[in-house]
Amino acid sequence: MSLKPQEDFRVPDETRRVALAAFPKRCACLRIADALGGVYRDKQFAALFPRRGQPAESPWRLALATVLQFTEAFSDRQAADAVRGRIDWKYALGLELVDSGFDHTVLSEFRTRLVEGKLELILLDALLKRVQELGLLKQRGEQRTDSTHVLAAVRTMNRLERVGETLRAALNGLAVIAPEWLMAVAEPEWFKRYGSRVENFNLPKTDVARAQLAAVIGLDGRKLLQAIETSIDRERLRALTEILILQRVWDEQFVEDDDGQPRLRDVKEMSPVAALISSPYDSEARFSTKRGESWVGYKVHITESCDDDAPRLITNVETTPATTPDDNMVEVVHRSLHGRNLLPTMHLVDKGYTDAKVLVNSNRDHGVEIVGPVAQDPGWQVREKTGFGKSAFVVDWEHKTVTCPSGKQSISWLPNTYPANGVVFEARFARRDCTPCPSRPQCTRSKVEPRIVGLQSREHHEALQTMRTQQTTEEFRKAYALRAGVEGTHAQAIRRSSLRHARYRGLAKTHLQHVLTAAAINMVRIASWTNGTPVAKTRCSHFAALQFQAA
Repeated sequence: MSLKPQEDFRVPDETRRVALAAFPKRCACLRIADALGGVYRDKQFAALFPRRGQPAESPWRLALATVLQFTEAFSDRQAADAVRGRIDWKYALGLELVDSGFDHTVLSEFRTRLVEGKLELILLDALLKRVQELGLLKQRGEQRTDSTHVLAAVRTMNRLERVGETLRAALNGLAVIAPEWLMAVAEPEWFKRYGSRVENFNLPKTDVARAQLAAVIGLDGRKLLQAIETSIDRERLRALTEILILQRVWDEQFVEDDDGQPRLRDVKEMSPVAALISSPYDSEARFSTKRGESWVGYKVHITESCDDDAPRLITNVETTPATTPDDNMVEVVHRSLHGRNLLPTMHLVDKGYTDAKVLVNSNRDHGVEIVGPVAQDPGWQVREKTGFGKSAFVVDWEHKTVTCPSGKQSISWLPNTYPANGVVFEARFARRDCTPCPSRPQCTRSKVEPRIVGLQSREHHEALQTMRTQQTTEEFRKAYALRAGVEGTHAQAIRRSSLRHARYRGLAKTHLQHVLTAAAINMVRIASWTNGTPVAKTRCSHFAALQFQAA
C-alpha cells in the first residue's frame, strides 16, 4: 500500500445539504467537523506508507474514523458500517453520499501501522495543536492527573491453569510453524491434556492431586524444551514468541526437586509479583491489588487541563503495567508534556503521586508546582498521635545539629548506613540527655538507645515539611478540590469508550487504545463546548439535595 496524499478537508455540497437537512441543529459529528476542520493531514502519516504500491485509503480519514469509533465504543465492523451508512460520519470525513467506505480490516491494519511506526501520540497531538490554534487550551495553565485500572484482554488464571495454558499456547504455536516436527515429538497424552483450554473447573480438587498434575505439566514442558534444543531447526523454534514465554514461565514457576523432577515453587521461592507473567497470551499484563481491588492488566494515567474558562481537554495519556507505582509517573508525564510544549504551571495530583523527590524535581526541572497531599510521618509518634514526630524537631542544616522539643541538641550527624525512604542522614542524641528526659515515652520506645532522627536531603526535607503544613490549611483544601474533577473524566471514558477494558493485547496496543480514547473524549467535549453546553456539576442524589433546601 502506498500513500497518495489527498486534498485538504472539504465537505461535498450534497453531503452538506442533506446533513444539515437531517440535523438542522447539528449533531456531535457536524460540530466536530465545523469546529476542527481537517484536524488530520495525510502528510502526518507519510512515514507509515511506502512510496510505491496500490494506493492506500486516505490515512487522515482512517485516523478520524478511528477516533470517531471510540466516541461510541464501536467495533471495527460497526465503524466501517457507520462510514458507509451514516450521514453525520460522511460529513465529518468529507465523503460523498454515494461513497462506499472501506472494509473493516483496514482499521486494524492502520492501527498496526501506528504502533509499529510509534506514531500513536500524533492522534492526540494533532488535535491538541488544533485546539491551541482555536484558543481552547491555555499555555501554562492548570492540569490534573489520576490513574485507574485496566483489565487485560485475557482471563485471570490460577498458577495451575497458567502453566497448563502456557504449554498449550506453545504447542499451538509450534503446530502452525512446524507441524511435522511436533507430530514426531508429541506424546499421545499431550493431545488429551492440552488439546482444549485448561480450566480450573476440570482440574483436580485436592492439593495432592493438583501437585501431581503440576509435576506432570512441568515435566511435559521440560521435555518439549529439550526436544527443541536438540532439533536441527532449534534457532527458528526457539525464536517463537510462545516458546520464549514457555521458557520464562517455567523458570518462574518450577524448580527441580531433590529427585530431579520439576515441582511448582513455593510462594517464598518465587520472584516478586511485578516480574511474573500472568497470562501467556499477554506477557506484559501484570497482577496487582489496590484498595481491595485486584486485577490482571494495566494502569492508565490521564492528565487533563482544568482551567475555568476553557473546556477540560486531555493533554497526556500514559499506560503502564498494573504494578508500576503512581509516584514513578510524574516525571514521565512532565517529560512528555515538556516535549510537546504543554506543561502546566500547577499540577494537581493525589497522594499516590507525591513524595519529596517529586515536589522538588517538578519545580526545579520543569517549573511546575505540585499540589497534592503527601504522606504523613510514618513514625508511630505521628500515627498514634501520642509523641513527637520529625516536625517537632528543629534542624540547623548549617551547623548539622537537631534540637528536640525539650531543647537538647544532637551530638552526631552521620550518613545513613542503610538508606531507606530517602533518608540520607542520621542525627543521634546523647543517652545522658534522653535517658532521664520526662518526655522520653513520647519520643522513643527503645529501652536503652537514645532518639535517632532520620533526615532526607535539605531540599527534600523542607519541601516535605512545608507541604505537610500547607495541606492542613483551608486554602490548600480549596485549591486541591479541583483535582476531583478528573474522576468525571474517568467515568466519561469508561462509559463512552470502555476505558477499563483493554481491546487489544500488549502494552503498546493498549496504550494506542487509551490515546484514541483521549482524542475521542476531547472531540466530544469540544463539540459540547461549541454548542454552549456547560461543564456538568457533581451529581447529587435527591436525598442529599434535601440538606441544601433545609439550609
